Amino acid sequence: MLAGAAIGKNIENPWLVAALSIIIHFILDTFRHGEYLNQNSKLKEFWRVAIDLAVGYSIIMFIVFSSDFSDIKIKNILIGSFASIFPDLLTFLYWKVNFKFLQFYINFHQKFHRYPPFSKEREWNLRNAANDILVSVIAVILLLI
Repeated sequence: MLAGAAIGKNIENPWLVAALSIIIHFILDTFRHGEYLNQNSKLKEFWRVAIDLAVGYSIIMFIVFSSDFSDIKIKNILIGSFASIFPDLLTFLYWKVNFKFLQFYINFHQKFHRYPPFSKEREWNLRNAANDILVSVIAVILLLI
């Protein structure tokens, strides 16, 4: 989300922002990172996702409202932030709503994950979140400069 926002801040074409934000999502999926949820997750386990989204969008909104960005730049920041999480939204819809037409997409998305589902490299812990934290810090810096 923060990486997509940083892309949106620095690129003027909203279509390019959306495309690059989706591409960066898949690139980042190739790195070791923790997963909050899987297809077996229950509703009570969604608190991590809710906190992640709330913190991410709070950071974005704080930066947007404390800066003098144009309306177009703000729009692109929001487009980038949403587009960068869109692949995971489709995965969620497949898991929880059972949209069978997304099966091809799910197979495509899973190819970007280096580690298999339920492996220790995809557990949610500090070691696996280190790459996410680093990318988030870089994205915030890019949003601020």
